[in-house]
Amino acid sequence: MTFAIHATPDLREAEVSAEAPLAWRNRFARLGTAFYTRLQPQPLPDPFWVSRNQALAREMGLDAQWFESSMALEALTGNRTLPGSDPLASVYSGHQFGQWAGQLGDGRAILLGELDLPAGGLEIQLKGAGRTPYSRMGDGRAVLRSSIREYLCSEAMHALGIPTTRALCVTGSDAKVRREEIETTAVVTRTAPSFIRFGHFEHFSYNDQHDELKTLADYVIDNFYPACRDANQPYAALLQAVSERTAHLMAAWQAVGFCHGVMNTDNMSILGLTIDYGPFQFLDAFDPGHICNHSDTEGRYAYNKQPNIAYWNLFCLGQALLPLIGEQEQALAALESYKTVFPAALEARMRAKLGLTDVQPDDKALVESTFKLLASNKVDYTIFWRRLSGFTPQRGHEAVRDLFFDRESFNAWALHYSERLAQVDTGLRADLMLKSNPKYVLRNHVGEQAIRAAKLNDFAGVNTLLAVLQSPFEEHPAHNDLAGFPPDWAASIEISCSS
Repeated sequence: MTFAIHATPDLREAEVSAEAPLAWRNRFARLGTAFYTRLQPQPLPDPFWVSRNQALAREMGLDAQWFESSMALEALTGNRTLPGSDPLASVYSGHQFGQWAGQLGDGRAILLGELDLPAGGLEIQLKGAGRTPYSRMGDGRAVLRSSIREYLCSEAMHALGIPTTRALCVTGSDAKVRREEIETTAVVTRTAPSFIRFGHFEHFSYNDQHDELKTLADYVIDNFYPACRDANQPYAALLQAVSERTAHLMAAWQAVGFCHGVMNTDNMSILGLTIDYGPFQFLDAFDPGHICNHSDTEGRYAYNKQPNIAYWNLFCLGQALLPLIGEQEQALAALESYKTVFPAALEARMRAKLGLTDVQPDDKALVESTFKLLASNKVDYTIFWRRLSGFTPQRGHEAVRDLFFDRESFNAWALHYSERLAQVDTGLRADLMLKSNPKYVLRNHVGEQAIRAAKLNDFAGVNTLLAVLQSPFEEHPAHNDLAGFPPDWAASIEISCSS
């Protein structure tokens, strides 16, 4: 098939510009055609709004009237061109489930371009906007269910304080595609300072395109890691900086009980963002070996394996950067900090969840005993931590104790915990815990309920969930049902790589 080259906007497109002038700078497009293919999104028939993220639109400075308009609907579905944008699909490679997969690329994502905002550059990407040269055997489309899941979860993660790509809106169409069954299509508009992945570096390194590899690394350093430029070996410094950001990201995932499900190197952000929400899940009952991806038959991406997989992926990035770093010892040294940053970052997050406002030598043992107790009793992870926020040595034991079938083990743990709390300021502890232990996460079953309604053209559940997940530490008493225990049928939900 052929792919259209970006054309000069026509008069109809100029009308959009008058309604919503956007400042574009499109730095990635200036890297050269070795990095991408220019093309236009493929239109969908009769698009409609599923949900709009008004909070993000305000942060971006989008004109509110334009964001409500049919012109915005058409533009954010891929049916018309935004003046100044430079649509393209980027090429990358990667390791998938531990095996070298060769060339991949944006198979159903099209980068519209980069907006120049007061807070910095922000790339705008349409996911599900049609085939690209990198679609392989795919149709380039996304389905409604996966688009809603990514839209809600990326905003939920942002509100939890976890680095992530974000989502501006979801549009739908009655156009059909085949997955396990026939489904309707959708497009999610997502944003990030950059969508560059580990796999971008692997692509040019494995293909011995070292000039392009250097161009890419210099672009990332100059625009996102400028401090690395002053290092004796800037590319080793880049590897170390990415390793440390990734370590902090993994600590955030583990602390909140988030399972990504498909941590391939092409799904790892060079900026340390959570990217590519596919078969993700927040833990219900705490099971360290939980596998959220039905396609992951070997359990490679189980919850408790995520930190080590992240290091494995960083090692692949180090191999890709080796032509620029030169010495293998320097690359290995740059990776070493991950081994200290991750455990320290996780311990800090867990101390906050426990309400420990200072550091004591036995805190690590307390954290480990907490994890063991939760695992042995299969306790609901989010509910435990939220209830624990009301625990004091004098009261609050019953609400937490009721979550455990092994009461004696809980009582022994609670005594140890109470002794530690005696050293902590009560007011500071309570405030810290309520800000560290969300009441609401995007559980599979509440997402599934919203998706089922959306398939019947009822989008109220999606918008309600978005509003609640954007302030997950608040009480929202009218929506307590969204923070309750999962129903029995939730265990039968199967999430796979299909979307």
